[in-house]
Amino acid sequence: MGSGGSSTEAERESILVPSHAEPDSPVHSRVYGRRWLVLSLFSLLGFMQGMVWNFWGPIQNSAVQAFGFSSSDIAVLVLWGPVGFVPWLLFMWLMDKKGLRAALLLSAFFMLLGSAVRSIPLTEQPLRRWLIHGGHFLNGLAGPTIMSSGPFLSTTWFAPDQRATATAVASLFCYLGSAASFLVGPLAVPAPNRTGAATAAGPAVSDSAIRDRIQLVMYAELSVIAVLFAAVLLYFPSRPPMPPSVAAASQRLSYRSSICRLLSNLRFLMVALAYAVPSGVIAGWAGVLDMVLTPAEVSQVDAGWIGFWSTVGGCLFGVAMARFADSIRGMLKLILVLMLAGASLSSTWFTLTCLSSFTHLPSTAAILYTSCILVGIFIYSSVPMFFELLIETVYPVPEGITCGVVTFLGNLVSGLLLVFLTFYSTDLSWLNWCLTGSCLFSLVLILFFRESYDRLYLDVFVAV
Repeated sequence: MGSGGSSTEAERESILVPSHAEPDSPVHSRVYGRRWLVLSLFSLLGFMQGMVWNFWGPIQNSAVQAFGFSSSDIAVLVLWGPVGFVPWLLFMWLMDKKGLRAALLLSAFFMLLGSAVRSIPLTEQPLRRWLIHGGHFLNGLAGPTIMSSGPFLSTTWFAPDQRATATAVASLFCYLGSAASFLVGPLAVPAPNRTGAATAAGPAVSDSAIRDRIQLVMYAELSVIAVLFAAVLLYFPSRPPMPPSVAAASQRLSYRSSICRLLSNLRFLMVALAYAVPSGVIAGWAGVLDMVLTPAEVSQVDAGWIGFWSTVGGCLFGVAMARFADSIRGMLKLILVLMLAGASLSSTWFTLTCLSSFTHLPSTAAILYTSCILVGIFIYSSVPMFFELLIETVYPVPEGITCGVVTFLGNLVSGLLLVFLTFYSTDLSWLNWCLTGSCLFSLVLILFFRESYDRLYLDVFVAV
């Protein structure tokens, strides 16, 4: 099942059963209906974490007028998401030692505290700005668990023929939350009516009215997060009474051995970079999409719709492709090659369209919509495929640790990009070229990667 680079038979034999079981004893498995409730709670938390993270980007024009934010302030607020990954080793250790419940409760508490802090309605703008930044930093601390433990949840609760689908749902809901902010923000918060021809004729909106609308949205998000935190506190088991598959019941490497094995595995590093570079770049790019599209005379509302449909399209397409991968297993590399080829072509099209004064390509709203939405569809939908391929490549390293490392790398790329953006925020054409280059770089790495399916080997052959 797969080409060169897979583990040997001797390596597989040592991980077929838990350490406390007899080698000849069968591994009993069962799938529980409550897995859908667990997946729903986790996904909704991811949805809200992504929504809070991307709160300011879609309404940056309104924030500039109402709060006196600069373009650098907006970039820093987006940057708090990647900064929250700095203590990622602590969250991965907590998940490995105490289970998913402990890690998710801590992350949900940070989300609740961060949303409460940023919602304090102070009149002193300098202090209010500090509280908003602090709240977004606390929300960023939930990122390591929310973004990396989806595959761990799917392995722990779901059967092999539903694993990729569950991974897609758990991993993509945070992106869906950021997409919702593209919709909710511009629709709930009025634009300052001084950017774009579409809003020039509208009546003036006062700063206090904009601030009141922003405050209302923050209160609403705080209420939803409080309800989800209470739900997780009342019911969110770390694992089911019986495992759903042989792989879920198998013994895994220790925390320290896993880190050492990942950092010394060239095949893992290839796929990790192939995932981290485009996902990190598009995270930074999407967070300031309104700023990217402003030179093309795209209004704040239109930029919000473009960001919304690009992310939603990627999430829906990602779940559909994951379901396809569940039905035809062992095809992850081929699926990723097709996705990354589409991302490379569409990002090149978008970049050249934004430079229509030099390339003389037609630049219309329909073309900008289409090319930008295609970029999001191909890149976002590749995330669960990357996670599944990474886990198959380094099994028996625990899923949470594997995805924790790669999501940290992705956020490191995004953080470096946003730091650079704070110094070069006037002309953002270079950011579009970074997006195109990242897609091509990832495509080359995947083309030269040798796939293997060690976890699938256990569930398909050993279970039989």
